[in-house]
Amino acid sequence: MLTSKNTVQEWLDDAVGGPILRETLAQGGQSADDLAPAAGLSLRTLVELGGGRFPQELVDTLVKQANGGEMPAEETEEEPVARGRFAGRTLIVTGAGSGIGRATARRLVREGGLVIAVDVAPTGVAELAAASPDGSIVAVTADITSAEGVAAIVAAAGERVDGLANIAGIMDGMMPLHETDDALWRRVFSVNVDGTFALSRAVLPLMLAQGRGSVVNVASEASLRGNAAGTAYTASKHAVVGITKSAAFLYGPSGIRTNAVAPGPTATAIEGSMASEFGRGRLAPFFTLIPPVVSADTMAASITWLLSDDSANVNGVVLASDGGWSVQ
Repeated sequence: MLTSKNTVQEWLDDAVGGPILRETLAQGGQSADDLAPAAGLSLRTLVELGGGRFPQELVDTLVKQANGGEMPAEETEEEPVARGRFAGRTLIVTGAGSGIGRATARRLVREGGLVIAVDVAPTGVAELAAASPDGSIVAVTADITSAEGVAAIVAAAGERVDGLANIAGIMDGMMPLHETDDALWRRVFSVNVDGTFALSRAVLPLMLAQGRGSVVNVASEASLRGNAAGTAYTASKHAVVGITKSAAFLYGPSGIRTNAVAPGPTATAIEGSMASEFGRGRLAPFFTLIPPVVSADTMAASITWLLSDDSANVNGVVLASDGGWSVQ
């Protein structure tokens, strides 16, 4: 039996699903080789990342064809999670309109949390709220780089914030230092560093008042090495690690834990193109060693673990959730 939760490779290897998927690809002028970079991802993930190129209707048709015209019950089952882990808790998630942010928000909701879902664009968080149980998502359209945006987020949360996941971020086109202009540098730092700083600063007084809280900042493989991105992005994520370690030391005795996740290759909507030939020439050889791309749900599992009491003795760490990339 095949469902949308099976990976592309599992579909291709299946005696029934393989021919169906290959024929569908051929009708669109593609082959199985075109899906090689996504071989480890589920068909469901391709829907979220495809921008309409791999719609849900197509996936539903494939699943039915692979199962004799019937939609299997397993298709609508939720992923197994530790239900109730965030019951009664309010958590802020930035970048919740897509990718890792959306996957984290959905998982927190399934585990009983009330999520303040933040994104600079309204569509993603509105869709997230519509697809979630009533009252479990408070959608906030806000720019974390503005004082007004930060104030709106805190106001939406009210008097209690138990967790904060600073996930929103942007890339830099793999631009090297000598090709990085002032505008790119300021924009990358504004979102990746200033936004994380400002929202954390606004939330910490609430956590100090209640004597507990958990903050998870999304760093990057680029926070651990110099050959994973351009200069602005690499520097910004090193700054995120600095914020994380300083806050962990300063607020740990007050019951507030601050940790970071350094994702490896993850299927998200964030732009990761190479805009510089110089950058491409230097970085591309190292990218051949990158582990397989994982789904945003995989990364959400690491983030929610750090947000939860399951990691109660963990403070100030940078968790490399990267498939072993960082040990190379």
